[in-house]
Formats: sequence, structure tokens, C-alpha cells
Amino acid sequence: MFNLDRLIVEFDKGLRTLLSEAHTVRPYPDDKLPDASLSDTEKRHVVGLMRVNHSGEICAQALYQGQALTARDPAVQQRLQQAAQEETEHLAWTARRVHELGGHLSVLNPVLYTASLTLGAVAGVLGDKWNLGFLSETEQQVGAHLQNHLAKLPAQDDKSRAIVQQMYVDEVGHSDMAIEMGGVPLPQPVPTVMKICGKVMTSTAYHI
Repeated sequence: MFNLDRLIVEFDKGLRTLLSEAHTVRPYPDDKLPDASLSDTEKRHVVGLMRVNHSGEICAQALYQGQALTARDPAVQQRLQQAAQEETEHLAWTARRVHELGGHLSVLNPVLYTASLTLGAVAGVLGDKWNLGFLSETEQQVGAHLQNHLAKLPAQDDKSRAIVQQMYVDEVGHSDMAIEMGGVPLPQPVPTVMKICGKVMTSTAYHI
């Protein structure tokens, strides 16, 4: 049943995700680590990677909100909202690191948020087992993407590496949670299409 109150709440969440500074309950993973010496080229590269990670978290936040909006099972809704809170922390971590290195966040974030919210809502409409399966596949692909970034980050940049490593741990946990709650594997070619869309997003957000 259409719920106007929930729609308004989700709209408010979207505005805060895009326009407000994200906050974290847990400590920043890099808080106790010293800044490494990075060349200008390395800084630009790290900024690009962390900007991509921030945009990915914008997408994840929107996906979870869209999925929670249309999920049928209240327990699924609650777990999705809990996962969304952890993604908000990732937003705070990545945004601070980008700014520390003198970079800017992606101008594409509003477009990415809107598209991901819509996609998440559609996944929820299809039913909870597909909704959770979509969540699990998304997080598995994000996990692979983060592992790739760990290999690309400068070896001496312990601060960025600590952030990405903790993000990876959280994303794997979200995938496992989705499977435990009844998520099913997505049929081909859905995972392949998701990978293609992810590559387009990451290659674009790296630069702008």
C-alpha cells in the first residue's frame, strides 16, 4: 500500500545524503594513522579512487532506501535501514579523506542517487527474496571493487587503505546478511549488466 509518510521520510533522507555532511558513530578507521608523503600524481590518483568510493556509497545509500521503501517484510526493512546507516558512515569516511587531500566530491552524485533509489525500489517490488538477492550481488561486486582499489592505492597511504579495508569488511557483512535472510542468486544477465553499469559509474566519477 502506498504510504505518503514513508515517501516523505525517504525524500528527506535523500536530501540529507546529498546536501548534508555525513556523520559516523564508529571512529574513523584512519584516525590514529599518520599521513604519508604522497606526490602530486599520487594525491590526484587517491582522490580519484576515494571519490569513486564516495559515489559508490551514495549509490548504496539510495539502493538501500529504495529497497526498504518497497520491501514487504518488516524484518527486511529494518535490516536494510541498519545497513544504510553503515553506508552513511562510509560516506563520512570517504568524504573526509577526499577533502583532506584537496579534492572534491563527484558532481554526478544527485543523478547517481536518483537512479539508484529507483532501482532499489524496483528490486523491492519484485519480492523480498529477489530484493535481498540483488543486495547480495551488489555487495559482492562492491567488495571486489574495493579489493581492486586496495591494490591500486599507494602502498604508503595507510590512511586511505584503512578506510577501504573497513568498508570491505562491512560490505561483505551486508552480503552475508542478505543471503541469511533468504536472498537468492540473480539470473543472468542481471549480474553482468550490473558490472557494466558499475564500470561506467567508476570510470566517470574518478574524473568528475
